Amino acid sequence: MPNKAILCVDDERIILTSLRDQITRNFGSEYQCELAESADEALEVIEELDEEGIAIILIVSDWLMPQMKGDEFLIKVHEQYPHVVTVLLTGQADEEAVERTRQYANLHSYLPKPWDETTLVEVLKSGLEKIDE
Repeated sequence: MPNKAILCVDDERIILTSLRDQITRNFGSEYQCELAESADEALEVIEELDEEGIAIILIVSDWLMPQMKGDEFLIKVHEQYPHVVTVLLTGQADEEAVERTRQYANLHSYLPKPWDETTLVEVLKSGLEKIDE
């Protein structure tokens, strides 16, 4: 089992299922794909994987979620894990939130919903290349 993971965070199960299927199809042999339905659940997943020696290297997060918005979540993660590549995937984010995420969470890319698999794969590949540099 790979010791590196891509984490997808969205409060809609159908979005998570689509992301998991596309990521597994394109990166399944190299990276685990983990899912979380909220920012709080995602923080727990990150902690559990960290304890197991599995590194979260890339996070794809929705912006509009209950309790904690995606930009707040990615900023929080970046403070503790500055090496994690972040992608904001949403149909709802305002420009201020995207810019805040760029400044404070080292945002790699912003993908609007709906997305297509080719674009997602290109964004993830370019983000993963940043890690290998």
